[in-house]
Amino acid sequence: MSTDSSSTGTASTGSQPWAVPAVRRTHTTLADGRDLFYFDDSEPYVSGKATRRLDDPRPLPGRFEAITTTGPDGEPVTAPVTGPTMRLDVLTGEWIPHAAHRMNRTFLPAADSNPLAPAKPGAAYSDGEIPAEDYDVVVFENRFPSLMRVPGTVDEVTALEGEDLWKVRPAVGRCEVICFSPDSDKSLAQVGPRRMRTIIEAWADRTTELGKVDGVEQVFCFENRGKEIGVTLSHPHGQIYAYPYLMPKTDVMLRQARAHRAGTGRNLLRDVLDAELRSGRRIIAQSAHWVAYVPAAARWPIEVHLAPRRDVADLPALSDAERADLALVYLELLGRMDRFFPAAADGRPTQAPYIAAWHQAPVREGRDDLRLHLQLFSILRAPGKLKYLAGSESGGGAWISDTTPERIADRLAEVASPTWVDVTADAPADVTVPADAGDHA
Repeated sequence: MSTDSSSTGTASTGSQPWAVPAVRRTHTTLADGRDLFYFDDSEPYVSGKATRRLDDPRPLPGRFEAITTTGPDGEPVTAPVTGPTMRLDVLTGEWIPHAAHRMNRTFLPAADSNPLAPAKPGAAYSDGEIPAEDYDVVVFENRFPSLMRVPGTVDEVTALEGEDLWKVRPAVGRCEVICFSPDSDKSLAQVGPRRMRTIIEAWADRTTELGKVDGVEQVFCFENRGKEIGVTLSHPHGQIYAYPYLMPKTDVMLRQARAHRAGTGRNLLRDVLDAELRSGRRIIAQSAHWVAYVPAAARWPIEVHLAPRRDVADLPALSDAERADLALVYLELLGRMDRFFPAAADGRPTQAPYIAAWHQAPVREGRDDLRLHLQLFSILRAPGKLKYLAGSESGGGAWISDTTPERIADRLAEVASPTWVDVTADAPADVTVPADAGDHA
């Protein structure tokens, strides 16, 4: 077990205490050897006057311990732990991980059996992942990872069934879970700017650390919200994947960016942002450091991209001012997702299921050609109606949209918070704080 503190930053970005935060990162290991990190912004933990619970009382076997089962003859059979593998699709050039053990992962548990909730000593359920009885933000290694390096496994390409055409290799890498709040009934949109700032610090920290892991080529931070997306745990959380290859979308964007640079000498994503700013038609929000827009070729029923005004490769490269500003803009966008559709008959908001995906430059190649940006999108095209990826999209990869980017932008602009005020690039570079930007967890 170990404890360490992150730097608190020095830039003056506004009068709010969360603008330049103190965040304490405390590391421990769970009973089976997986890493867990507490990211604290509240006292007495942020100052180190107290520490969250570090020991995991569960009687779990080591994650890499040999597994003993009963054979057909009734005798015990011991086999070493094997990690997930991946195979190359020769028709597309894409690696496809196969992680059959994920079929047994937790699926929509009862409220009193939530593995992401704080521990409750004495409760009947005792298999929670977080030892502490409360937390601010926590990150830990996924118990059912799609990517995992097993000690002693050699990361090399071999031929499946002796056929050189079929390449197979270990699906090394790492999968982490990030819990945004200890409150299972909240969504990320409700955490408040102070806690959102801590989440940004955690994303940046894990991006840096995972980028140092041998064999990792890309770090991908994302959130899935809603059972329609396929969420198996309703607790507010996201995931952080460290891939041993470039994700297919990143690979395509990098090829496009390199072709654009070869033809123009410029950065493609920089040109996209500049073109959207010149047009203004699909811009839905601007702050001192960020611009949110619906892309000109949006494909989802709701889709918005959020990009920094400055050319930034990844989350760790953001300044204190950009991070503080992002905490406000991000929560504003999530709030608009929940107001996009009319409220239900009982007055409750129609929460749009969404995916929030942070596209960062790869760890090594293409860092000058790709640019940090968020893609936030929903598959809900109307209350109770989903955008299904049918034959054209799933079978042929040919996308057909049921709306227009301009309609999406108009609606997202309509549902802005009453206190939201856009800030243009020539305004003073200080964080604009809406009147209702309270500090609540």
